[in-house]
Amino acid sequence: MAKVTPNSEHFQHFLAEMKETFWGDLYGQTKLAWQRFFELQSERQRDRFSGAERYERRQGRRRVYRNGYYERDFVTRLGTLRLRIARTREKSFLPQGLERFQRRAEEVSMLIREAFLRGISTRQVGRVVATLTGEVVSAQTVSQLTRDLDEAVRQFHQARLSDEYVYLFLDGVSLRVRRPGGRKRVQMLVAYGVRRDGTRHLLAFLRSQGESQADWEGLLQDLYRRGLEGKHLALIITDGCAGLAAAIPLVYPRARHQRCWVHKMRNILEKVRKRDYDEVKRGAQAIYLAAGRRQAEAAFRRFRARWRPDYGSMVRRRQRDLLELLSFFAFPRHLWRKLRTTNVIERCFVEVRRRTRPMVCFVNVESVDRIIYSIFQRFNLEWKTRTLSVFTQAA
Repeated sequence: MAKVTPNSEHFQHFLAEMKETFWGDLYGQTKLAWQRFFELQSERQRDRFSGAERYERRQGRRRVYRNGYYERDFVTRLGTLRLRIARTREKSFLPQGLERFQRRAEEVSMLIREAFLRGISTRQVGRVVATLTGEVVSAQTVSQLTRDLDEAVRQFHQARLSDEYVYLFLDGVSLRVRRPGGRKRVQMLVAYGVRRDGTRHLLAFLRSQGESQADWEGLLQDLYRRGLEGKHLALIITDGCAGLAAAIPLVYPRARHQRCWVHKMRNILEKVRKRDYDEVKRGAQAIYLAAGRRQAEAAFRRFRARWRPDYGSMVRRRQRDLLELLSFFAFPRHLWRKLRTTNVIERCFVEVRRRTRPMVCFVNVESVDRIIYSIFQRFNLEWKTRTLSVFTQAA
């Protein structure tokens, strides 16, 4: 007789076959057990209602008569159960845990919503659920289930905010939406707050047609109305949007304003000739990498003297924005790297784009709110136990 070793192909095939047989039987038996459990519950409720057990004869005239069963499909994580629901001539008796018109278990509905919110398209969600449960879910059903998030979105927009945030990062992300007139882009304006102890929170988002002063003022007024009055707010970091820069003093006049150096470097270098690119880049970087504000101002003077003859308009714009580009120097040195850019909020946008890329285009603006809310809520839950350590050092 040939010796069978644990690593042999024959043994591995035998092991796989045994696992498939064992788990297949277990799965099938568990499914049957749940089906029988629900059906017995239904029958017992009917017996209690009628006052007599099955086949039991009662003295006198009966007022309640059994009326057989009707079949109803109920989708669970184990697949679709075809249940026999007991009934009388007056009413039917759903098992406990099932509601009228409910066709699937809550965990299956949660699976559908979560798959959609993870960036899987509505059609692909149907295929995923069919693989797990045997039920084919239409794109319309997926859309209907995700509408349950509307109340959660409303509560997010109305939640009270504490006035303990010291740093506020503001930026926007653009998404495509299908409108009657064709595909259009909507802007999602976002606020990200950090407390002195390093705890952080995505505070708000506002859907708008652009990034005008009125649009940003609407978001800032919403933060103020919900409780973020800015008594401890020390610095607001932005991408350099002119409308946002104009809105900040109207709502938070006491907070310093820092323009993002990543965005500023991009603006500088897109105007530069190829032969000057590396030298201009080193000169601009020397400003924000300086050992302090005085050294940064000296680096800018050198930059201005070198490049004003070739790029006069670009240098003048840098000089106009210089105060807001150097605001971060007023804070502890170990925070400079974090406070001179909007990178922390841009990382959140990377996840937004990753999740929404498979969708190509949103069907309506409400679906934009749902997906943004779900992504931000997941971040906020993860951050409850994780702080930004560099800010913790400053506490």
